[in-house]
Amino acid sequence: MSKLKLFLFLFLVLTNILYAQEQKPAFWNDIQTFKKQDSVSFPPGNAILFIGSSSFTMWKDVQDAFPNHKIINRGFGGSSLPDLIRYADEIIFPYHPKQVVIYCGENDIAGSDTIKPETVVGRFDILFQIIRKKIPSVPVLFISLKPSPSRWHLKDKMIATNNGINNYLKTKPNTNFLSVWKPMLGRDGKPVDAIFTEDKLHMNSGGYAIWKKLIGPHLLN
Repeated sequence: MSKLKLFLFLFLVLTNILYAQEQKPAFWNDIQTFKKQDSVSFPPGNAILFIGSSSFTMWKDVQDAFPNHKIINRGFGGSSLPDLIRYADEIIFPYHPKQVVIYCGENDIAGSDTIKPETVVGRFDILFQIIRKKIPSVPVLFISLKPSPSRWHLKDKMIATNNGINNYLKTKPNTNFLSVWKPMLGRDGKPVDAIFTEDKLHMNSGGYAIWKKLIGPHLLN
C-alpha cells in the first residue's frame, strides 16, 4: 500500500470514528460513567433508586441524608424526561429497585417556549409505562418541580405541570406525588434565594435540607 493510500485509509478511519462520536446522544458519557462505576462496585440490591436531572446529580450526600436506606443516585446532567426514557434500560432496570424516586420535567419546560405542561405530562406517562411494563409493582415517588428563582417566569407552566402529573398519579396504584413547591417559597410567595446557589437554579445545603425533611417519610423501609 502506497503512502498516499495509507494516508487516505487512516484519514477515513479517523473521520468515521470522529463522526460516530459526534452522533452519540446527549448524556452518553454520563451513562458510561455509571456503567464504569457499576463494573467496579455494583450497587446493593433492594435499594431506592433516584433518577432525574441535576437536582439529584448535585445531591452528593444523598446517602448520608437517608442513612437508614440504601440509595442509588442516577441523576445526570440537565436531563429531561426524553433522556430518562432513552436510558431507562441503563439507569433503572439493572438495579431492580424496591422504589423509584423521580425528579424531572423542569428542564423540559425550560428547554423550549413551545413545550406545554400537557406535553411534559405525556412524556412522564411514557416513562411511567416503561417502568410499569418491566417492574409492574415497584412504588414510584415523583418529586414536584421546584420553584427556582431563575425560572420564576415559568411558574405558571410549572404549576400546571405539577398539577397534571399529580392528577395522573392519582389514577395509578403504588405511586405518590410529593410537592416541594410551597415549602421552598417565602412569606412573599416567591422562592427563597438563600436556599439556592449563585445561579439561582440549583439548591445549596439549605434547599436539600428542606428536601430531606419532605422526602424522608415517603421512602420505603
